[in-house]
Amino acid sequence: MNEKWNALEERCKACKACPLWETRTNVVFGDGNPDTDLMFIGEGPGQQEDLTGRAFVGRAGQLLDKFLAAVDLDRSMVYIGNMVKCRPPQNRDPKPEETESCIGFLREQVRIIRPKIIVCLGRIAACRLIDPGFKVTRQHGEWIEKGGIRFMGTFHPAALLRNPGQKPAAFEDFLKIRAAVDELQAEKA
Repeated sequence: MNEKWNALEERCKACKACPLWETRTNVVFGDGNPDTDLMFIGEGPGQQEDLTGRAFVGRAGQLLDKFLAAVDLDRSMVYIGNMVKCRPPQNRDPKPEETESCIGFLREQVRIIRPKIIVCLGRIAACRLIDPGFKVTRQHGEWIEKGGIRFMGTFHPAALLRNPGQKPAAFEDFLKIRAAVDELQAEKA
């Protein structure tokens, strides 16, 4: 796995397939444990992520870490990636053509990691990976199986910072994620 993973990361870091490469400081390949059953996918790096080259390290990432800790998970147990690997200017949503240019890297990450559970953080990831009509406020916390992988869409941590009233609903989603992880561990035992 390491050789394929490292080669993929190097190809990603050299990518110039869309205009986002022109303004990036760092490619944000992802963060966490690539030998996991649980993968989180957001939309794209923000300013702190662009500066550090690590996924979800700004305020939204700190909130994600708190949610993980609240259900007895941490980054050493999950892998966190994004739809696009370079920061869109002013943290705007990635454009469809930017996501399309980058989706091959994400597909290859998923192919190598082989997660059993993918949690889409926010509308952009959920609409691309689960259903183009996905509505986070109505469908968060619902499990959908595709290709042998359980998918769930939930609120993006940045959205929770803007709308703290949605935190209890998001926490319920994380409890469901923890229960699914526990089921997987019981099956392996």
